[in-house]
Amino acid sequence: MPAEWEPHAATWLSWPHNPATWPGKVEVIPQTWVEIVRALLPGEEIHLLVRDETVAAEARRFLGDAGLIGPRLHLHRVKTNDGAWMRDVGPTFVANEGGELAAVDWTFNAWGGKYGPWDDDDRVAAQVAEIAGVPRFAPGIVLEGGSIEVNGRGTLLTTESCLLNPNRNPGLGRGDIEKILREYLGVRHILWLGDGIVGDDTDGHIDDLTRFVDPRTVVTVTTDDSTDPNYEPLTANQRRLRDMRDQDGVPLRVLTLPMPRAVIYEEQQLPASYANFYIGNDVVLTPTFAQPSDEVAMRVLADLFPSRRIVGIHAVDLVWGLGTFHCVTQQQPQARRRSRNQA
Repeated sequence: MPAEWEPHAATWLSWPHNPATWPGKVEVIPQTWVEIVRALLPGEEIHLLVRDETVAAEARRFLGDAGLIGPRLHLHRVKTNDGAWMRDVGPTFVANEGGELAAVDWTFNAWGGKYGPWDDDDRVAAQVAEIAGVPRFAPGIVLEGGSIEVNGRGTLLTTESCLLNPNRNPGLGRGDIEKILREYLGVRHILWLGDGIVGDDTDGHIDDLTRFVDPRTVVTVTTDDSTDPNYEPLTANQRRLRDMRDQDGVPLRVLTLPMPRAVIYEEQQLPASYANFYIGNDVVLTPTFAQPSDEVAMRVLADLFPSRRIVGIHAVDLVWGLGTFHCVTQQQPQARRRSRNQA
């Protein structure tokens, strides 16, 4: 599995359509997809899933009004239940030493059976592999793309709270899961953090916590506020990171991102995190929450990605759906491939 900062052939998205995902706010969410496409399109192709012709017409209207319809934007008719979270319902793309691409199709069960139905979403990865024209491999275990983070050199980061949760693969232990990750993702060194952040309905995805930004450097979210309910789990994870080494036995370089102040909506603390950024070919999409810490987080990322534009996009409405930009994107690495079935 290549690192996210390695060259992309494309980014995959799925147009939002389910009002249950953003109760009371779904009408403002499409504009966020417009901003995502606007930022990414100069640097790479976009493949956008649309549930049906009604959703396709809405997507074309929003994107057309923004002047974004063109040869680098491809719409595909793929039926979804929710589907907006492409990181989790889409495939994980991998490449062999010859640069040939394949897709890993994990089983999807709506983050431990939390939101039904999910039958259409579970079929998304297979359909994306077919559209991309690449071989598909199905490990037969429940896993979401947001739960894994790689450095592209053989090391993978994940969390115990998610991958070892009995609502995913109750018959598998740590060793069983590590064996499958090694076999299907080509990693040889697996690092485990503990718990995720408050409000994260995924049971603790790594992409809200800690991200690789180069083969030996991670950024991890932290807070100095001991009254913040995130303080204990984030401090414990940071202690673990300080003792971790990469696949070559070299200690990780650990840098920090701030946590925003709690984002509360309808008395619910939402999983707002600057770690949920997405690395495109020439931009880094960064969630912002109308807080002073937005600028701090963007400066940290600007120092880490000097050749990319840091694009902050307002995410207070988006995170009401319990995810932001890394959750809604899925990178397809640059490799030899053939495309078909474009709608």
